[in-house]
Amino acid sequence: MNIENIKTLGELKAAGYQTKSVKDELRSNLILKMKSGQPTFVGVHGFENTVIPELERAILSRHNINFLGLRGQAKTRLARKMVELLDEYIPFVSGSEINDDPLQPISRFSQDLIATKGDDTPISWLHRSDRFSEKLATPDVTVADLIGDVDPIKAANLKLSYADDRVIHFGMIPRANRCIFVINELPDLQARIQVALFNILQEGDIQIRGFKLRMPLDIQFIFTANPEDYTNRGSIVTPLKDRIGSQILTHYPESIAIARTITEQEAKLDATQTSRVQVPSLAKDLLEQIGFEARDSEYVDYKSGVSARMSITAYENLLSTAERRALLNNEEQTTVRLSDFMGVIPAITGKVELVYEGEQEGAAFVAQHLLGAAISNLFTLYFPKIEKLEKPNEKTAYTDLIEWFFAESGFELLDDTTDGDYKNILNTIVPLEILIKKYQPQLPEADHLFMKEFILWAMVEYKKLSKDRIATGYQFKDIYGSYISKL
Repeated sequence: MNIENIKTLGELKAAGYQTKSVKDELRSNLILKMKSGQPTFVGVHGFENTVIPELERAILSRHNINFLGLRGQAKTRLARKMVELLDEYIPFVSGSEINDDPLQPISRFSQDLIATKGDDTPISWLHRSDRFSEKLATPDVTVADLIGDVDPIKAANLKLSYADDRVIHFGMIPRANRCIFVINELPDLQARIQVALFNILQEGDIQIRGFKLRMPLDIQFIFTANPEDYTNRGSIVTPLKDRIGSQILTHYPESIAIARTITEQEAKLDATQTSRVQVPSLAKDLLEQIGFEARDSEYVDYKSGVSARMSITAYENLLSTAERRALLNNEEQTTVRLSDFMGVIPAITGKVELVYEGEQEGAAFVAQHLLGAAISNLFTLYFPKIEKLEKPNEKTAYTDLIEWFFAESGFELLDDTTDGDYKNILNTIVPLEILIKKYQPQLPEADHLFMKEFILWAMVEYKKLSKDRIATGYQFKDIYGSYISKL
């Protein structure tokens, strides 16, 4: 069907156009994708065996949907991706406020226009990208905002009585007729406003200011909500939940690999940053591990959750920290260092809700604690476990490294030191290179320096070395020498 040639109701009828509801559109296009083996929700990762099958079943069942999950679990993204399952274009009566189907008009305007012009009624076409409406539920949302109200200005301009339904100003929901309509954070909507949705969800029609309207709206509703016990702000009233066909539980990434894919996809970086800053694979894993540690931390409120946005903004900060150092040193390229992770602390502190114990310790302390926990947990994936208790005079994989620090009295690693100095300092610690060659022989040469620093930070976490913050960097020492110097 060449839609450019169809401009009137008569031409639409002649072309054999068949009316289809928005839920049937979603269903039929999903079926086509599934039969052809195409992925249905491209760009959404980690839900392939959990959320997406449930969403597909809900679409096949023509259900209105509620996504229930903690913040940063791609609830809104899934809703927006559903637009891709709509037909590319649909016809509507030109000038209609509510996208009236030319073959089944429901508004007074379109019915009167078709009664007057018949097959000469002008037709316009609506692209699927314009068939998505979204409203964030806030306490100040009114029934008039969502459904509509009498417009006294329209009544005065048109010289109409308030008894005439042409004085109605339609709200967001009627204007989303034949579209996908999303209400985010549904529990934030006042209970009396939620009640106003009952009739729309069950019977599909609207009621405005006592007008006897029968407007069977055609809308795919999608709601998003955090678990109801998250805060005391409100909940979804039970009769409304009863009218929502499918409630789908979302979740956070279940592996570091999936979390990395999401972060790299969503991070807003330009070509200059990515070409100037090289990021070792271990650094990316470490960044994601911080998020996993936060979700299990005793200092963080698990009911609040830790959004995937934390890892995304932290990754952006990480690259910016390395980029800033390169700019200060007038270097064209650099590699992320572990000390650069101090630059991600602002991204962490603003993204986690702390429990009482965390508030007592302070957000910055908690952020550094999470980094330390991530380092110690990842370390055992690359090197032998460091035992807390060792037999006297027993040589371990780390004995030579500890003895080097005892003999050399440690060193300082400054935040903005040049790449050349950074390399020279770490390469003087010969036991580090020996450890890497023995336990990580396949490690790319470009990642060796980051791995060396990683070993040092891990030794600090396992209480084998000491690390002190100085004004412009860090000082690493033998733990016993550091203790004696403080006496």
